[in-house]
Amino acid sequence: MKLPGQEEFDVSSAYENVPTGELVSGPGSGPSSDGSSDTDSRELGVPKDPLLFIQLNELLGWPEALKWRETGRWVLFEEKLEVGAGRWSAPHVPTLALPSLQQLRSLLAEGLVLLDCPAQSLLELVEQVTRLESLSLELRGQLQSLLLQRPQHLIQTTSTRPCWRSADPRQAFHDEEAPLKEQCQNPLRQKLPPGAEAGAVLAGELGFLAQPLGAFVRLQDPVVLGSLIEVPLPSRFFCLFLGPPTLGRSYHEMGRAVAILLSDPQFQWSARRASNLHDLLAALDAFLEDVIVLPPHRWDPTARMPPPKCLPSQHKRLPSQMREVKDLSARRGAPAEDKHGHPPHAPSPELRRTGRLFGGLVQDVRRKASWYPSDFLDALHPQCFSAVLYIYLATITNAITFGGLLGEATDGAQGVLESFLGTAVAGAAFCLMAGQPLTILSSTGPVLVFERLLFSFSRDYSLDYLPFRLWVGIWVATFCLVLVATEASVLVRYFTRFTEEGFCALISLIFIYDAVSKMLSLTRAYPIQGPGSPAYGCFCQYPDSGGNESQWIRTKPKDSDDIISMDLGLVNASLLPPPECARRGGRPRGPGCHTVPDIALFSLLLFLTSFLFAMALKHVKTSRFFPSMMRKVLSDFSSVLAILLGCGLDAFLGLATPKLMVPREFKKGAGFHLDLFCVAMLMLLTSVLGLPWYVSTTVISLAHMDSLRRESRACAPGEAPSFLGIR
Repeated sequence: MKLPGQEEFDVSSAYENVPTGELVSGPGSGPSSDGSSDTDSRELGVPKDPLLFIQLNELLGWPEALKWRETGRWVLFEEKLEVGAGRWSAPHVPTLALPSLQQLRSLLAEGLVLLDCPAQSLLELVEQVTRLESLSLELRGQLQSLLLQRPQHLIQTTSTRPCWRSADPRQAFHDEEAPLKEQCQNPLRQKLPPGAEAGAVLAGELGFLAQPLGAFVRLQDPVVLGSLIEVPLPSRFFCLFLGPPTLGRSYHEMGRAVAILLSDPQFQWSARRASNLHDLLAALDAFLEDVIVLPPHRWDPTARMPPPKCLPSQHKRLPSQMREVKDLSARRGAPAEDKHGHPPHAPSPELRRTGRLFGGLVQDVRRKASWYPSDFLDALHPQCFSAVLYIYLATITNAITFGGLLGEATDGAQGVLESFLGTAVAGAAFCLMAGQPLTILSSTGPVLVFERLLFSFSRDYSLDYLPFRLWVGIWVATFCLVLVATEASVLVRYFTRFTEEGFCALISLIFIYDAVSKMLSLTRAYPIQGPGSPAYGCFCQYPDSGGNESQWIRTKPKDSDDIISMDLGLVNASLLPPPECARRGGRPRGPGCHTVPDIALFSLLLFLTSFLFAMALKHVKTSRFFPSMMRKVLSDFSSVLAILLGCGLDAFLGLATPKLMVPREFKKGAGFHLDLFCVAMLMLLTSVLGLPWYVSTTVISLAHMDSLRRESRACAPGEAPSFLGIR
């Protein structure tokens, strides 16, 4: 079936003379929550329809004072007005009773359907809707006066109190075409993309009507209908459902039904292109074919289902007209689709072979040159300040952690100071020269394992570790240069999600293993004490034969034969716990006498406290506590805040837990292609200087880019913001 004007649309020229970037990143072209409607339209060569905002105004107050009140709104999901609370509900998946859809179909079949209505104002629209032979002149005038009344809108401004906006019925005709001030200041307007349109649905019970009145209007040109919609958007659809109070017929539910239909992308696509009532009813029947019915008394109809994070593809629900366009594009030589119905993805220019030696490196340098000034200018944005602070703290904590582990693995040949200096040198040089400067270089778990194995190998074969490591670094740098010269980085396009998850799992296991191993080593160095055990760090002072309190005997740790005499005293004296020391006339002295510290147990408690606190802060981002900005900050800095909490508790209690040993002096021992080239040069440099090796770290690099991500402010309630890029 051909729709009017479809013959004039040429699929082959649908994207002609359109810049490549506009198809993906133009206004309002971000991915929808189902990830299908926009993609389907672009892939099939079908013009993309504007986003539709639907609002339900319900007639209340019969038979006393009649008034219109906005009770529901839709973009992708439904929001209901909670009158008692003075707020909108959270976006949720709408549910409908099946009879409401059947009653809607009957009313549309018997009612007024105007497609491509030429009305240019609300007054003209109301006159055309009420121009029915079944209505008397008096009844027509009453309806027109009622339909021109300004409705009540709950506009939630930035202030703490919601704003109810309504007008006196006597002022119904006063400047009804001009949007109100509150409409222009509605925060919802910022969430809707440019070019968005509106659909108005009016429903309610009206006692002076003898029979139901139904109307479905599609305006030829979208028009701003004054204060009818809470957001001053041009309206494309206007639906009216009024009638006498009748048992078993809910005009409110019929209004919700048509609003839900208009919020469905497939029905909306058909409604925009329908040429007669038959096309409109066919679209409604197609919607009914995909409706899932829940049995009664098996679920709670008042329960609200939250929006799903991911919706299945809508390819199977394509209207027949869209399938014809799809078949036409296939006959014109469009690329074959995969088994999911998606076209094959062509490799990006960065991952195409040039066929020349170092050709990829040259192309990377040329691409980088045009963006080099913006790498510095973009840093002036306020968003970058929090990112810099976050990455600084994350890199510092990572350098401390790996520096300590590296010093332990290499017997002090490398440590925290070397880790700090190497992080500064490698990180600064990479950010200044690399093609992807947001990648963070740092020590990683696999590198630590390799350093440990390299040190063990050099010790077993009586080799000097640092000179041997220098030659290993030269060899690795040579291999990296060979990979750059042969453009081996283009193989990245064949990497799958499995590869990434495998490396992430390996790094996570290494971190977990090192943490558990460190805790177990503490239990061996500082055994957990039982009742009556000698206190570590406790001294027993008692008078000698001359009555002078000069002899100090330090109680020994468990499983230790060392007896420490702090003064000339009885070396062979028995080692006394604090209670025994006091019983024999001595005085226990030292920090561990009165509060027997269990260093291993306390370290374990600090470990668990820091971990649980960090996990709790990480999940704050998806909770309902605090403003969204505070939730994001707490989630981003969860690890740093947990470390500060653990260190603060340790310092406050003043216990002798093992600290990181940092030497006071420093000792020296004997785009993809561009990034790999920089890594090769830095590998060579750090090997010469005897510094730790640095490669791109997955977790910190992704966190860095996530802190600088740009998201669209124009997103429907309940819809995830669209990703716009990295600042």
